[in-house]
Amino acid sequence: MSLVLGLIQGLGEFLPISSSGHLVLAQSLFGLKDLEVLYDLILHLGTLIAISYFYRSSLANLLRELTLLPAAFISPAKMSTYYRIRPDFRLGILIIIGSIPTALVGLVFFEPLTALFQSTRAVGLTLLTTGAFLLATRWAPSPKGGTERTLTIKIALAIGLIQGLAIVPGLSRSGLTIGLGLFLGLEPLLAARYSFLLSIPAIIGGCLLSLSKSLTTAFTGWELLAGFLVAGLVGYAALWLLVRVIKPGRLAFFAPWCALVGVLAFFI
Repeated sequence: MSLVLGLIQGLGEFLPISSSGHLVLAQSLFGLKDLEVLYDLILHLGTLIAISYFYRSSLANLLRELTLLPAAFISPAKMSTYYRIRPDFRLGILIIIGSIPTALVGLVFFEPLTALFQSTRAVGLTLLTTGAFLLATRWAPSPKGGTERTLTIKIALAIGLIQGLAIVPGLSRSGLTIGLGLFLGLEPLLAARYSFLLSIPAIIGGCLLSLSKSLTTAFTGWELLAGFLVAGLVGYAALWLLVRVIKPGRLAFFAPWCALVGVLAFFI
């Protein structure tokens, strides 16, 4: 069971099929009332490491650039100059900005939204919604350009907001954020890069919130390790695959799977 749940987390966290929705369905099939907080935390740490390693070069550049923030805050002129001429500094600022609506939605609506959508039928509806959204990306407008200058503060806020809404099981975080980026004119690889870098603060925040809850577990240490490794390794492979699939903007490729699982959810 630990291997299966790790596999679902690794695939669903990056492929636009909703890991949370699939985990709810898996819990129902395995007869689990709810996924343990500690085990859920371990799975997310696995996928966090996968993202961090995949984008390790971008992360190193972002962290180096963001060391300029203290000086930039003191001098508005420096902030404006850095934002205009330093691409990685600009991207780091936009990740911080995009994280604000995600955090607000998560803090205010996490409990009611996740509690409301724990039934398999509700997950079926949200998976069908994800599938329809992915299918609609076939008609997304042509990208405005490949440079990061096309990513603006308004786009960052919009993507951050829709990322917050993806706490609902069955709504794919990667599918919604990348798809919205495509609709807003971002080049597919830029939309994916921003989406996954933006997910890092969200995953870290979710893990920190989990530390305030009971971390007791019925899983053995080997089962926790297996879930962690499977989620990380499979997650890295899924991320590698998705980045290559969406190069020509074929995010709609995953819509039939979401529709199929969404329909099957009504019979679980």
